[in-house]
Amino acid sequence: MKPIRLPLIPTLLAMVLTFVSGIAMADSIRFATTTSTYNSGLLDYLLNHYANVSQTEVQVISVGTGKALKMAENGDVDLVMTHAPSAEARFIDQGFGIEPLGVMYNDFVLVGPKDDAAQVSLAQTVTEGLSLIMLSNQRFISRGDDSGTHKKELQLWQHLGALPSFAGYLESGRGMGHSLQMASELGAYTLTDRGTWLALKDKLALRLVLETDPRLLNPYQVILVNPVRHQHANVKSAREFAQWMVSSEGQGIIGKFRINGEVLFVPSAL
Repeated sequence: MKPIRLPLIPTLLAMVLTFVSGIAMADSIRFATTTSTYNSGLLDYLLNHYANVSQTEVQVISVGTGKALKMAENGDVDLVMTHAPSAEARFIDQGFGIEPLGVMYNDFVLVGPKDDAAQVSLAQTVTEGLSLIMLSNQRFISRGDDSGTHKKELQLWQHLGALPSFAGYLESGRGMGHSLQMASELGAYTLTDRGTWLALKDKLALRLVLETDPRLLNPYQVILVNPVRHQHANVKSAREFAQWMVSSEGQGIIGKFRINGEVLFVPSAL
C-alpha cells in the first residue's frame, strides 16, 4: 500500500498568504502631534471618525512641537502635525519633511489669576499685557519645553526687546495641561492655546485675561516624513491620512468639534 502524500506546497502557500494578508490588514502609521490637539480632545474625535473610513491604525505620540519635529527628523514617525511655522519651514528646507498642508487654526490666549493683579485685562495688545506682568513682577509660567506654544511665547517676549528675566518667570518643562495646572496652583499667568484652555478651564482657578490680538493666531500644519531620508516611512498611508484631514469630510469634522458649544479649531484647508 502506497503512503498517502499530503499536498504540502498548496498548504504552505495558503499559510503564507494568510500571514501576508494579516500583515496587510495590520497597516499602521506613527503620528507625532502636539499636546494641544490631544488635551483638547480633538485628536480622539478625529481618529474615531477616521476609523470609519480606514483600517489603518494611527499610533499617536503627543509631545511638544520641537520634540515632534525631532522625532520626524530621526525617522521615528511617519508624519507630524505642529504649530510653529518657522520651525516647520526649516524642517522642510533641510529635506526632512514633504507635502506640508495647512489643516486648521485656533489662537493663543493669556490666562491668569482671577484677581488679575497685573491688570492684564485692561491691555490692548499681548505685548502690553506681558509688559504689565513683567513690570509688576507677577508669576508667569512658561512651558519651557521647545513646544510650539513655548516658541510663540518667546517670540512675543522678544517684542519687548529681551527675553524675560524677572523673578516671577518660571518654567514648567511640561505640556500645556500640566502648565495650566501649575499656574492655577501658584496664582500665575500663562500663555495657552484656546483649545486646551476651553477643555480644562472648569478645573482651574484661572480666568481669560487677554485675547484676539492678531499676533496670537495659531496655525497647524501636517507634514509627511521624507521617504528619501527614511525609506521605512509609511508614506502611502501617512499621505492618505493627511489628505483625509484636509478633505471636505475631515475639515467638516474639525469644524464641528466643540466644547460647551464653543468652536476650538477653525478648518483652513478649504
